[in-house]
Amino acid sequence: MSSLVIHSAFLPADDPEKSLGFYRDGLGFEVRNDVGYGDMRWITVGPPGQPQTSIVLHPPVSDPGITDDERRTIAELMAKGSYAAIILGASDLAETFDKLQATGADVVQEPADQPYGVRDCAFRDPAGNLVRINQLS
Repeated sequence: MSSLVIHSAFLPADDPEKSLGFYRDGLGFEVRNDVGYGDMRWITVGPPGQPQTSIVLHPPVSDPGITDDERRTIAELMAKGSYAAIILGASDLAETFDKLQATGADVVQEPADQPYGVRDCAFRDPAGNLVRINQLS
């Protein structure tokens, strides 16, 4: 039987340069691809040493089939920070938190033990996406 991996996850990014600052400079991800089309950019980033797993930072309303009302709704949800989320894992949660906090990233939750057995923290990236980071065992 063939094995499967999570190859790509997509997160909206309405300011590519700020998103690069968060994912590349703050989290230490490498840039794997940066594709422009008009005034839009799709930037693929991922953790070093894990070339099979990537996050694609994409223009949030690039689908031409989206209506103006849908564009407004997406923009409102992003502004509230309730449009998209991702959970990452870190071998050293405290170090990762400190490094990302030092960049000025928007802290949602400092490292804490959760009642469901996970120690984690949370940030909002520049587009408002919720980024939770779990301590790996």
